[in-house]
Amino acid sequence: MLELLINPRRAEKKPWEMFFIGLIYATLSMLIGMMFLSDPVLSNYAGIFVITFCVIFSMPFIYYTLKLEERKDINYMGESRLLAEHGKAIKTFLWLFLGFVVAFAVGYMVIDNGENLFKAQIETFCQINQPNNFNNCVKQYGVQKSEVITGAVTSGEYFFNILMNNVYVMIFTLILSLAFGAGAIFILVWNASVIASAIAIFVKSDITHLIFGLSRYMIHGLPEISAYFVAALSGGLLSMAVMRHDTRGEQFWVVMLDSIILLMIAVLILVISALIEVFITPKLF
Repeated sequence: MLELLINPRRAEKKPWEMFFIGLIYATLSMLIGMMFLSDPVLSNYAGIFVITFCVIFSMPFIYYTLKLEERKDINYMGESRLLAEHGKAIKTFLWLFLGFVVAFAVGYMVIDNGENLFKAQIETFCQINQPNNFNNCVKQYGVQKSEVITGAVTSGEYFFNILMNNVYVMIFTLILSLAFGAGAIFILVWNASVIASAIAIFVKSDITHLIFGLSRYMIHGLPEISAYFVAALSGGLLSMAVMRHDTRGEQFWVVMLDSIILLMIAVLILVISALIEVFITPKLF
């Protein structure tokens, strides 16, 4: 029942409602994850359980949204209008993602031993930001603000590394969505939890600074996640088309063309996102 709180058609009319759905799904997932903290073995994987249950809650909505978008492809209405229609789905995904991020960030800050609930996410954050000081970073549950980005001296190399890392994630998202239509939601929920942990670390677990922390990461994070959602939509549409249509039929090639265009748009958005992260965000924060 909980996984069917809202349907795709209603969500596209009021995409902001998905923010609250994201809050509910993420909060319930954290409550379930907390049950494993008392177990000496399973407590090490509590963060993965949080992600898994959030994915389970979200899967039906993602699946039926992909089916809805594929029907739009079948009733081809011109590429520009079709992209505008797909944009409605992306908005619902972004609101859902933002709900995840806010809920996870608040959960990290207010739950007792919240760092244990997000242990895997903290380790990922430290591996990205302080690979040479990983143990100390994990011990402190974060890094200092000034150590996250080094500035213009390494900006070119940093831009390339960020872009390549994001492209790899996008490819993985595309592969998952191709293999299992809505499967890419796992990567997206995982990214939401890592970003939420980074926000909590950045504001030093002071919930009153949450908006500041969200601004710090969402300036480049929203375009980046948008690209992943576009790639997931691209792969999901193609996956649906392969299952539902003859691969030699005209409808299949309409969906194929739309998927390729969406993938090209995703790559362009990733480039813009990396430029923002390297050259704009550091100047603002």
